[in-house]
Amino acid sequence: MLPIALVLLAGAIGLFLWTVLASADEKATVRASLRQLDGYEVDNVRDQELLKPMSERTVEPIMDRLVAIGKRFTPDGYSDKVRARLTASGNTSLDAVDRFIAIKVVGFALAPVMIFLVFGFLKMGGMMGLVLAGLLCAVMIYGPDAILNRRVEARQNEIRQMLPDVLDLLVISVEAGLGFEQALDRTVSSVPGALTAEFGRMLGEVRAGSSRANAMRAMEKRTDVPELRSFVLAILQADTFGVSIGRVLRSQADEMRIKRRQMAQEKAQKAPVKMMIPMVFCVFPALFVVVIGPAIINISQNF
Repeated sequence: MLPIALVLLAGAIGLFLWTVLASADEKATVRASLRQLDGYEVDNVRDQELLKPMSERTVEPIMDRLVAIGKRFTPDGYSDKVRARLTASGNTSLDAVDRFIAIKVVGFALAPVMIFLVFGFLKMGGMMGLVLAGLLCAVMIYGPDAILNRRVEARQNEIRQMLPDVLDLLVISVEAGLGFEQALDRTVSSVPGALTAEFGRMLGEVRAGSSRANAMRAMEKRTDVPELRSFVLAILQADTFGVSIGRVLRSQADEMRIKRRQMAQEKAQKAPVKMMIPMVFCVFPALFVVVIGPAIINISQNF
């Protein structure tokens, strides 16, 4: 009798959920159709609000409140630093800073929850509880900054890796008879990536009325890559003193390729030092157990 009752209860709950979801889907379809009508107007204020998407009615007010709380407690200049880091990571959205501040506020709010979870719910104490609570709080508070810094570093490394190859294409295009901006346009359309995206934005600023020097300085400031900064300075000096662009591009391409090789050699030389920590704490103990363990057992049995 009990399984039959459970089946009936589950069927009733499923029928109720299906009815609610079908009604919501039908209303959403009607609202989407009404939004496409140019001359459609709703007199009722409630109906006007219901015509807006769910994210606009629920998520945006919460985000605005969290952003207001975050800006109240953040120091002066913090928003500008966050915007610079977001721009360096490739995120140029207008509300990216507000979203980041809202995530930071949520992280700070969840830190006491993590402490209660460790000491209250999991009933952990002592050093292990303190370490786990501190680790969870650090993840909640500093996690967004660490993720953003990681994205900035990854994009800067991508720009460094692409710069010599892009300069080679620019040299070929310029020596073939194209101008510098035409060569940049051809390279942007041929090679996808973070560096060509920045070159495309720089060309858009030039076409919008900005000078090439100002556009290149803005690109260098956005990316914050030393190799790209030296390239920008070389191009600006060539424009100032009338030096051949093709010769400057070729010398810059050779220099960037040497720097890329040096960075690879530097990483290769750092690898043995970085491998010492896992070898000492992970590989060597297991090796000692396998090699010395039987000898210790034999010695203990003989004595």
